[in-house]
Amino acid sequence: MASNTTRRIARLAWIVPLLLLLLALDQAKVAFDLQRTFERGTPAAAEVLAYEDSDRVDVTYGYVSLRVPLPGGGVLTKQKMSLPTSLLPRVEGERTLDVRVRPGAAQEVVIAKLMPAHLLIAASQSGICFLGALLFGAGVFFWNRSLRRQEAAA
Repeated sequence: MASNTTRRIARLAWIVPLLLLLLALDQAKVAFDLQRTFERGTPAAAEVLAYEDSDRVDVTYGYVSLRVPLPGGGVLTKQKMSLPTSLLPRVEGERTLDVRVRPGAAQEVVIAKLMPAHLLIAASQSGICFLGALLFGAGVFFWNRSLRRQEAAA
């Protein structure tokens, strides 16, 4: 017979597939927002203000800061716009970048050159998280079912 602690842990384990599912939904929304900004955004030439890249073993990240002139005469400045480290070398060293801009959108600026890869990364992360949620959820389901059967047999 399983202990009370084991049963509690088995029930609390449902949190993990739920969190993975929420992460999958978030990444799917990111992919959707990227696509929408790319399709509906206004083309512009953004001035690159700075690049930042860290290839430390414990922390890898890449940022680009952009100044985007808007059609109405305004300027949108994106400080430290996060990019996947694998994509940063594709734009590093360039002074201007072709972008699509939608002020106020969840993804206000999308770099046109990186769009296909960026979209693929976000979509694949969503799929991997969803698959992880299904697999982990199946494991938690069968573990809880096994514990219930042990209790019923006792």
